[in-house]
Amino acid sequence: MATLGLYIQVPFCASKCTFCNFSSSVERSSIFDHYARSLQKELEGLDRFYAERSLPLDALSLPVDSIYMGGGTPALLGSDRLEALLKTLRVRFQCSEKVEFTLETTPGSVDAMLLGNLRNLGVNRLSIGVQSFDDGELRAVGRLHSAADSVQLVHDARAVGFSNISIDLIAGLPLQSEASFQSGLAAAAKLRPEHISLYLFEIDEKSRLGREVVHGGGRYQAATVPSEDFMADAYDYARAFLTVEGYIQYEISNFALPGYESRHNQKYWRLDPYIGIGAGAHSFDGERRWSNQIDARGYMVRLEAGQSPILESCLISPEAQIEEFFFLGLRQCEGVDLEWARQKWGSDRLNCWKDNIRSLLADGWLISGGDRIRLAPKSFLLSNEIFQEFVSA
Repeated sequence: MATLGLYIQVPFCASKCTFCNFSSSVERSSIFDHYARSLQKELEGLDRFYAERSLPLDALSLPVDSIYMGGGTPALLGSDRLEALLKTLRVRFQCSEKVEFTLETTPGSVDAMLLGNLRNLGVNRLSIGVQSFDDGELRAVGRLHSAADSVQLVHDARAVGFSNISIDLIAGLPLQSEASFQSGLAAAAKLRPEHISLYLFEIDEKSRLGREVVHGGGRYQAATVPSEDFMADAYDYARAFLTVEGYIQYEISNFALPGYESRHNQKYWRLDPYIGIGAGAHSFDGERRWSNQIDARGYMVRLEAGQSPILESCLISPEAQIEEFFFLGLRQCEGVDLEWARQKWGSDRLNCWKDNIRSLLADGWLISGGDRIRLAPKSFLLSNEIFQEFVSA
């Protein structure tokens, strides 16, 4: 039976990290009441908003088996606002008894009391933005917490009953060395989180640090950002180290103890339906995508006026769906099932990728097993280039 994922966007942070390229912002706490009410108004008006956009209502009736609150730092809303929001959510949606309910947080943004309240509200998975266990690296990118804060948060979360914790780490931060990266990875593994996400620092102009690196600037410790070779070596080291520690790599950037893969994120890679709530949130039902007003204040103004927050929607052609099937599905270590794709879209539509697949298999970039293809281990660091082979073939 098909199930639904819910994503709730809270685009507020206590500080803006120099490497951040998300549409989050630092705001006065006075905005939180208004934003939480807007989230409730969106949930209450979903049927009308979808009808106005001629969006199908089918997805709204599916049982929800994953909820992910991200941003941003959702914990900034506090337990009272979150409790009111979740009451509204549970009126609108049918939630599975075994729902995976993830909340993103950062060390220093939650205390033991709030953690206990979150557990009582049904949150059963924490995704902690640790990023580094080196205090110098954390200060360099504008993080407000220390390595000790990260350790304390994990201990506090365990004490109130969290048995599913994910830690985010970044390879390639300013001032990072081989020794500090390996030490940080060991510190993470020592805490024994059920899940570890490892991201390579992305150099682009959407972040302050990225712009400095691109343009050869000196602010934000841009000159100390490690080389791409360093990041490649760090990634290879992490894959080997985490395997020895008992973690299974199930996606390019994600490692989990057996049975603790992120159910919600797998929905994105497998083209399962999900609904996004909040400023800038995106939704997908298998054939259509739609997205909300990205600016938080504009989002709130629209809902206060009784207007739909949905600004864009589009029907995805079968050809575009197949492209997404390849470049999202191949992120998973299990790869993609070509026979499943043939049954869904027809053999004729898949034929235009036949030569690309054959060439990538011959060159060792892909590995096949029956009708399933997946990235070869050597391809992970070149995955974006390989994915381009499946775009507009």
